[in-house]
Amino acid sequence: MSEKKKTMSNSAISNITDIDTIASKSNEPEPGFAQRSTLYQEFLAEREEILRHKWIESEKQGKDIGFERALLDWIRKHRESWRSTRNKKLGK
Repeated sequence: MSEKKKTMSNSAISNITDIDTIASKSNEPEPGFAQRSTLYQEFLAEREEILRHKWIESEKQGKDIGFERALLDWIRKHRESWRSTRNKKLGK
């Protein structure tokens, strides 16, 4: 490969890398975002409960029930009371 083609290839790779770096940085939340976001904290708490429910129900059935099934089951059976209890604990 000629020196000119090598330079062009390296330059193209460098540009792609720069674009990927810029794109990934623009999608990253600022440091501490999760700690300050009440909505994100609620999401994490709910997700933890759903995963706990998934584990319990999977153990009962002797097989993995999957996240979607656990999610829908938890929402139907437990979400309202969980939120009510959580809001009382948080003083809302």
